[in-house]
Parts: sequence; C-alpha cells; structure tokens
Amino acid sequence: MRRHLFGTGLFTLLAAACVKAPTAKPVPVLDIHVANVGVPDKLDKQGVPKSEGAAIAAIAAGDFRTCALTAAGGVKCWGYNSSGQLGDGTKDTRLEPTDVQGLASGVAAIAGTLHTCALTTAGSVKCWGSNRLGELGDGTTEGLADGFAAIAAGFLHTCALTSAGGVKCWGDNRAGQLGDGTTDTRHEPTDVQGRTRGVAAIAAGFMHTCALTSAGGVKCWGSNGHGALGDGTTDARHEPTDVQGLGRGIAAIATGFDHTCALTSAGGVKCWGRNEDGQLGDGTTDERHEPTDVQGLARGIAAISAGGNHTCALTSAGGVKCWGRNQNGQLGDGTTDTRLEPTDVQGLARGIAAISAGGNHTCALTSAGGVKCWGWNYEGELGDGTTDERHEPTDVQGLARGVTAISAAGGYHTCALTSAGGVKCWGSNGHGALGDGTTDERHEPTDVKGLASGVGRH
Repeated sequence: MRRHLFGTGLFTLLAAACVKAPTAKPVPVLDIHVANVGVPDKLDKQGVPKSEGAAIAAIAAGDFRTCALTAAGGVKCWGYNSSGQLGDGTKDTRLEPTDVQGLASGVAAIAGTLHTCALTTAGSVKCWGSNRLGELGDGTTEGLADGFAAIAAGFLHTCALTSAGGVKCWGDNRAGQLGDGTTDTRHEPTDVQGRTRGVAAIAAGFMHTCALTSAGGVKCWGSNGHGALGDGTTDARHEPTDVQGLGRGIAAIATGFDHTCALTSAGGVKCWGRNEDGQLGDGTTDERHEPTDVQGLARGIAAISAGGNHTCALTSAGGVKCWGRNQNGQLGDGTTDTRLEPTDVQGLARGIAAISAGGNHTCALTSAGGVKCWGWNYEGELGDGTTDERHEPTDVQGLARGVTAISAAGGYHTCALTSAGGVKCWGSNGHGALGDGTTDERHEPTDVKGLASGVGRH
C-alpha cells in the first residue's frame, strides 16, 4: 500500500484540492526550483496583445500553478487561483498564462507555494496569494523596502536575503521558522535574530529555514521535531542555531520535508533530520540530530536535490545517485526497495547536466538536452505517454534534445525550457497548471500557451 508523503493537516488540504487522486496520493514537495523559460506572444484570453519578443527568464512551479518571469521583468502565472496566487486581481483559475497585475517590469526572481513572491531588480519584494498567516508581508502586493538579493518560500512563510547579507522573514511562525525569537505570526518582514549580515544563501523547508553563511557555515531555525536543524537536539529554535559539526566549507544547502542536506566545497554530502526512509543516506534509519556523512559520497558531487523523503546527487562525472523512500521507484534503481545508502540510477552513469527531485518522482536533464524521469506517474508527470509507474529512467516523449532546464518541484507536474525558447509542461492539470488552455491531464509534454518560442536568456 502506498503511503501519503506527508501526514499533517496542512498537507491534507493540498491533497483534497486535487481533482484526480487515489486514496493514498502523495502530497508534493514544496521546494520551489527556478528554471529558465520561454516568451509570451500573440493574444491573451481577453484578446489583449502580449509583449511579443519579451523573453521569459525564469519559471517557478508551485502546487497546481506555475509562474513565468519575463526578461522585461513582468510575471505571468497560470493554474489554480483560489487564494489569488496568480496575482491577476481575481480568484479565477486560469488555463493559460495571465499577467500579474502591477508587475510590468523590473522583476528578477520568483518563488512560492500557496502564495507567490517576486524579487524586483531594485531589490524590493512583492507578494500575492494566500495571506492567512501573513505570508505576503503586508497584506497587499505593494511590496517591501528595497535592498533584497534573494527569496525563499516555505509552505506558509517567506524569507528574503538582503543585499547586505541579512535575512528577514514573515508569515506563519508557529514553530519559530521566522527566526525572530518568537512564535508570533508576522504580517510584515521581521529581522531574523543575529542575521544582520554575512548570509550567502537561504533555503525554506516545510516549517524550518536554513541559511548558508558567507564563511561557509550553516544555521537553521524553526521546527526540529526530527532534528532537521542539525543542532544536536529536537528542540524547536526560534532563532538561528549553528548546525553542529559543519564548521566552514559548505557550498550549497537543500531542504526536504523534514530533513536537510549540505554539499561541501570538497564535493561531499552530509544530511540530518528525519530518516525513517533512509533519506539521510548514512546506511541506517536512525534519526540524526547532527550532520551525518552520506555513505560513499565523501567527494565528487556537483549538486544535490532534496525531494519529499528522498534525496539525489549529481556527480561531477555526470552520473546520478539517489537514496531514501522508493515505494514509487523515485530512486530509479529498478526496484521499489527503500535505500539507506546512495544507489546508482540505472543507465545514468554519465552525461547528466542537472537533476530535480519532486515529491515522489525525479527528473534528469542530459548533457545532450534530453529529459528522463522516473517514479510516481499516476497523472503522467513522467511525460512518457503513460501513467505507468517507472522504476528506471524513461525518456520524456519528444524531448530527446533541445532542453536547457527542468523543474519537477511542482510535485504532480513537470516543466521544461527548450533551447528554441518554448516552455512545455506535463502531468496533473486539474487546475490548469500546465497552461495549455485546458484542464486535461497530459501524459506527454504540451506547449504552454503563448510560450512556444522566442525565448531570450539572461
């Protein structure tokens, strides 16, 4: 029997929103991965000319909706809109890209889940969508003060990295994930305690947040029931706490549902937190409250991606290794056996350029520009023309070459940017997340309306 990926009440709300769902359908992972995407053209649904030739620079896939950033600095979104997360001034589900109101130019990055935030080129942040717990920062889409360099959206909270290297967070704070020393919900950005400068990157998990310092150390705060903060305890932390045993020399961080991983500058991987499915890769199912070495990955790793309860690593040789939960074949090793240590993804020993781990499926971009996916496929999120679960990589139909970026972070759908400047998506479409003008589930890549060609890249 397949289990829910996440069992909390908040995630049950997301599962209930699905149009088509088996009894134990996994809930999507909430990390938002940004990839480069295509150019809108022709007319929108109201017959208004779209900005032809205005290149799309990035895409963010959230839960049942997708947003695209144009190179001119505007944002277009499509899909589910119950909380206004498309930003078009309505709560109407949109089956094709629609302009986010008030963002005609000057946006640099986008991220979000049930809400969406945009970082402007001037360094301000604008948010829209669900605001039940103040995750928009000011209750409007009017934005924040200038001076931000990056954003990270968790489930019901948001954090921003300032250009001075500090961190501000807002929204849900029941586990202290805002890091301001309290558990008070914040409707406006609040300073993370002690993080006024010196932060190089941030990552927001379900109910915890981590920061990579410019010195190469890691600090985390928020929910810690399974040790996801890595401070040697299971105590929730309302202010940043040092991850034990890392010192300096960390190059990147990745947050899963209840576990966290770090890529060292030497190319090794360390993980900590929940481990009931072996997602830490240390050869056990023992929960770890401090970083533990992923077995066999002391060096030679170029990138990491944390899914819901599995983790994958891209080797410097271009191979892929995964570990953790595997009931849907998301590890790609030809089985559904949980793996407590990294296992080679079948047929991907070399030639891979990027990886993206979703809730219960994983995709890889080949160096030739093709896409291969494996794992859960109930709604066609593998793009191979079927709904058959795949335990080894399968080619995404029609994408043997010409793809430059992928995102599987939407959980039930996947999107790709083509070198011809188009965006193609496939999988769940009950809320229009594929942007093809329908709510038809797609088992092969389908063009996002108005984003078929003409992309310019930054």
